[in-house]
Amino acid sequence: MREQAIADLRQLLIAGLHRGLLRRVRGKRGEFGSMAEDFVQEALLKIIDKLDSFRGESQFTTWAHKAAVRMALTELRRKRWRDVSLDLLVGDEDDPKEIQLPDPARSAEAETAREQLIRALHRYINEELSAKQRHALMAVSIHGVPLEVVAQKTGSTRNALYKLLHDARKRLKLKMEEDGYTAEQILQVLA
Repeated sequence: MREQAIADLRQLLIAGLHRGLLRRVRGKRGEFGSMAEDFVQEALLKIIDKLDSFRGESQFTTWAHKAAVRMALTELRRKRWRDVSLDLLVGDEDDPKEIQLPDPARSAEAETAREQLIRALHRYINEELSAKQRHALMAVSIHGVPLEVVAQKTGSTRNALYKLLHDARKRLKLKMEEDGYTAEQILQVLA
């Protein structure tokens, strides 16, 4: 009976992943089919392991499907960055335009303040951070590479990378405060 329930759930999850994620995958349907099988297998293991955390606030299949989709999206994101060199993401260290921030309609004064902050931030990144901190910060914070991927590519652990990024951000914050930037100014310019 348990095996049949797992087999039925597996079929529901595979169908759901095909409907929900196929358009996100570049490539052939056949390739996604094998990926979906892997995603569902991993999801089933986690779902079975976490059965006691199901609170009944939704249908069980909705809860299970959400877990499978979350796992699949995480794996797709990792796969996207698997063959990308972190060195390519850092780019030209002398070009402050490498750091792109959101640019909603702003006044000329706000735009000037934003550009000055970007230049200062770029200078701080190059002068205050170690090469390892700089590479990690650019990859994770600027280019959006997942922590797990950067950790794997640098031969580090996720926790060690998190600590490295924490220290880098702390160093940048201290330097900016030392040079007269307040948290409110920084947030105002970045917002």
